[in-house]
Amino acid sequence: MEDTRHMKRASRIVVSVFIAIALVYGIYFLPLPLFIFSAGTAEDIQPMVQVKQNDSQDHGVFMLTTVRVSDATVFSYLLSFVRPFEELHLKSELLQKDETEQEYSQRQEVNMLTSQSSAIQAAYHKLSIPYKITTDGILIVQVFKDYPASQILKPGDYIVKIDDTAVQTKEELQALLKNKQAGDTVAVTYKRKKATKTDSIALAALPADEGTAADKPQARRAGLGIVPANVQSVKAEDETRQVKIKAGDIGGPSAGLMFTLEIINKLLPEDITKGHKIAGTGTIDEKGTVGVIGGIQHKIIAADKAGAEIFFAPKDYVSPDGQTIKNYTDAVKRAEEIHTAMKIVPVGTVDDALNYLNTLSPKEDKAS
Repeated sequence: MEDTRHMKRASRIVVSVFIAIALVYGIYFLPLPLFIFSAGTAEDIQPMVQVKQNDSQDHGVFMLTTVRVSDATVFSYLLSFVRPFEELHLKSELLQKDETEQEYSQRQEVNMLTSQSSAIQAAYHKLSIPYKITTDGILIVQVFKDYPASQILKPGDYIVKIDDTAVQTKEELQALLKNKQAGDTVAVTYKRKKATKTDSIALAALPADEGTAADKPQARRAGLGIVPANVQSVKAEDETRQVKIKAGDIGGPSAGLMFTLEIINKLLPEDITKGHKIAGTGTIDEKGTVGVIGGIQHKIIAADKAGAEIFFAPKDYVSPDGQTIKNYTDAVKRAEEIHTAMKIVPVGTVDDALNYLNTLSPKEDKAS
C-alpha cells in the first residue's frame, strides 16, 4: 500500500514537472504570429566601404541605422505594453503571400545588395566617375510551396544553367522557359554556397497574372515556381576608384543614402563629415534621389544612443493617390519624445545632404 502511494506521488511530481516545462515554454519560447519592432543599432559605415585608392583622413563618421525585429512570445508580448516605443506588427504585414521568414530574410538581403549597387552608382554619378554594370547571376529569393522545385531549390541558391544553356539574368531564364509546358522537365544547374549541383525539375503552371480580365482568359505560363532576382556589380573604369561594400548580416534597402555619403567621402580628399557623428536613413536610386523607409522612429532612438549629432531623414512623401508617408515628421516627433539634442535634417536627394554638410563648421574634437 505504501509503495502505491509513493508511486502515485512520484507520478504527480513527474506530471507537475512536465506541466511546468510546458508553461515555461509556452510563455517564454513559443512564437506568436507577431513581430516586435524596437530600436536597433547605429553602425559606423567606414569599415564596410572599401576603396582601392583612399587617401582621405576622416575624423567624423557616417552611421547607418537599423530596426530590431524580433519574434514575439507571450512574455515579450506582455512586456511590450510597458516598454516605451516598442511596436507590435502581424507577421502577415511583412511577409508576402506564401513567403516564409527565411524567404523574407533572403528578400531583405537582395534589397541590401540592390541598395549597395544603387549607392555606388549614385556616388559615381555625383563625382562623374565612369562605370559599367555587370550581371553576376540569378539569385533565388523565394520558392513557391507545392511546386516540384520546392523539393530541391532553396532561397539563396544561384541558377547557373537551364539544360545546357548558361543563364545570367532572370530575363534569360524566362525566355528559355517561355515555350515550355506544365509537366515538362528541365535540368537546372544551381550553386549553393560553394557547391554546384544539377537536378531535373518538373515545371508547373504559374499563378495567373493579377489583373487578367475574367472574359479574356490567358494560358498560364509554365515555370519553376520561384522568385528570381538579378545580382549586379558596378565596375569603375578606373580600378583605383573601385568600391566594394561588405555590410555583413544587415539587410534591407534603407542604408542607401548613408552608403552613398560614405563612398563620396572615401573618394574625395577632404573629410565631408568635418569631424561630426552623422546618422541617417533612406533609400537611394542611381541619380541620388532619396526615398522613404519604415521604422524611422526606432532608428532615431538608435542614433541618439550612439551619440549622433545629426540625423538625415527622408522628406515626407505624398503618393500620386494622395497618401502620405511621414518620415521627417515622425523622426522629429520621436526626437522630441526622447528629448534628444540631435539635429534632424530633411533630405530628398544626396545633394540636399551634401549641401547641409557644406554648412557645417569643422569640429576640432575627433568623434569616437
